[in-house]
Amino acid sequence: MISEDTAAVRPPVLRPGDTVALVSPSGPTSPERVARGVELLTGWGLRPVLAANAYARHGYLAGTDELRAADLNAAFTDPQVRGVICTRGGYGAQRIVDAIDMAAVRRDPKVVAGFSDITALQLALWRGARLAGVHGPGAAWRDERTPLRSAESLHAALMTTEPVTVTAAPEEDTFGVRVAGRATGTLLGGNLCMIVASVGTPDLPDLTGAVLLIEDVQEPPYKVDRMLTQLRRAGVLDGLAGVAVGQFTGCADGWDTTVADVLGERLGDLGVPVLGGLPIGHGPGQLTVPVGTEAHLDADEGTLTVTSAVR
Repeated sequence: MISEDTAAVRPPVLRPGDTVALVSPSGPTSPERVARGVELLTGWGLRPVLAANAYARHGYLAGTDELRAADLNAAFTDPQVRGVICTRGGYGAQRIVDAIDMAAVRRDPKVVAGFSDITALQLALWRGARLAGVHGPGAAWRDERTPLRSAESLHAALMTTEPVTVTAAPEEDTFGVRVAGRATGTLLGGNLCMIVASVGTPDLPDLTGAVLLIEDVQEPPYKVDRMLTQLRRAGVLDGLAGVAVGQFTGCADGWDTTVADVLGERLGDLGVPVLGGLPIGHGPGQLTVPVGTEAHLDADEGTLTVTSAVR
């Protein structure tokens, strides 16, 4: 558990009538998908407002670093904005996190939702403001991947203060990755690539006593092996309380070794509980979880229960 002097900052829960800014800190997004997200958020009584450069494009980025950082800071400093929902991940958040106005974040904490590359943003906000966040779908919504259950999960995480419980699902490729036991600690992490990319930067959190959340997409087993091995060799996994393994989507290649094999081998000897099969990540039916708040991992029962990111 995190100590009192590093306790998470939980921003206010979103309520009907609240304005939420839709920002694109990473890759360029699709207006058609964002329109569906706007429809969804509006149906919850929220007032989604597109950031000035939400549809900008600069190669594989959603506009230049300056534009993307400006949109984030505008959302963090605007007193009318009560939440920040990223349109999508992709790549680019790590390029702008050092330009975030952390003083503004600390003055007026707001819930920030997103996943994938947005892990870099959430790690930075944890480092700079101890801000708890929401690891869940962005506003560029796809009903075929995130059906009603996914929408309900995001709604509950943003607009209620109830704890979130996610149960391991047998249909997930990582379901067999399990080490028995129970653990309690701050849930930190998200996308495995972005956690590894934070090694050597100020944003890599101290994971001592934490429950580490990992998920990824389109990374073959040997690359997952390489990333976990790097974390092990760097000492990042020393002192963990437990590991929550989400979806590793599209991670198969031509070799007999599966990503579940790799996860089981590289995590199985850490001496802590490990729970795979959690529908958290890039796969169908993605569910939402808070990050930066206390979690209870029960690998015996197959559940992850996390304190709400909002209050």
